Amino acid sequence: MRIGISVITHAGQNIWENGLGQNVVFLARLFQQLPFVRSVILIDVGDQHVMPEQVDMNAMGLRLMRAHEAADEVDVIIEMAGALDPQWLALQRARGKKVVYYCAGQPYAGAIESSVFDKPSHFPRPDRCDEVWLLPEYQTFASFQRVLQRCPVRVVPYLWHPQFLAQRIEDVSRLGFSFGWKAGTQPAAGLRVAIFEPNISVAKTSSISMLACDEACRAEPGSVAMMSVLNTLHLKDHPTMLYFANQLDLVKQHKAVFLGRHDIVGFMVQHADAVVSHQWINDQNYSYLDALYGDYPLVHNSPWLQGFGAGYFYPGFEAAEGGRQLRVAAKEHDARLDDYRRRSRQVFDAVDPLNAANVEQYGRLLLDLQRNSGFEGAAA
Repeated sequence: MRIGISVITHAGQNIWENGLGQNVVFLARLFQQLPFVRSVILIDVGDQHVMPEQVDMNAMGLRLMRAHEAADEVDVIIEMAGALDPQWLALQRARGKKVVYYCAGQPYAGAIESSVFDKPSHFPRPDRCDEVWLLPEYQTFASFQRVLQRCPVRVVPYLWHPQFLAQRIEDVSRLGFSFGWKAGTQPAAGLRVAIFEPNISVAKTSSISMLACDEACRAEPGSVAMMSVLNTLHLKDHPTMLYFANQLDLVKQHKAVFLGRHDIVGFMVQHADAVVSHQWINDQNYSYLDALYGDYPLVHNSPWLQGFGAGYFYPGFEAAEGGRQLRVAAKEHDARLDDYRRRSRQVFDAVDPLNAANVEQYGRLLLDLQRNSGFEGAAA
């Protein structure tokens, strides 16, 4: 079996600009472990014809090709990080190739927000694929996707590996910076908190995280030394954002800054020692795993992570409990560190692309796809 996965290249690209580019590499690495997979190629729908510099294609045994070049090189096509021409997909399916849409973004927000908020959008033709593969965090949308895409929906394992994080850690170490929580150095003046939500969708915004930080500050002024809210420059002049932020005690006390985009390693080594996050039906995020890998206190509302007992959990939109968890971390993280690391490692093992259970499950999905793409027997 020969597999092609779509990617989109563009000027100034960086593997840290979103998680999807990393996800493609992790999936390709997993496919390479399957004995019946002869090759994995990346199908470029962008304009640069080269992957970000952090991706060593030769070392990974990957090739980058345009769609017309890949037509005779693939048996299974996975539309993942770049939309493929539906006419090309129709031709490949007519030739007996199988097409999978790998849904790695919150599908409901993606479909609805473009019209509600007048945002740029892409709405693919619903009959272009044989199956939809859906990440576990979006399982609640499986029926919606099955009806919309008119094909079976399969829930697939979530994948992550620290390879790109380790590269970035090595980069900053050469500049004299050290990534990761330092045991025995818990700051007496309170935690410097970073909030990394992208603020481009209701699925991941900074508002609840900001309230949690402010709740901690009001309940115990020494618990937060500084709150850095990233990815907010495009909101800085919005009246609602200005009003919201100016009501916070942290802002009034000049303990808050609002910044643009930064990668987590480069920012944490200089400006922060804890992360507070919030999501809505989007609870599997690489930034969470990056923070846990560094042993930093991660205050989160991810039920998935809570299933491992990882990080400091608060449910739903309960900002007050998020503030309490942040205060616990400010006081007790050193004392909890050994158990914190153990639980984090359980998460990393579960999402490893080389984990035998993950390899086996994707292998079964591919074999089932080849055997039967009928609508009957869909997983959702």
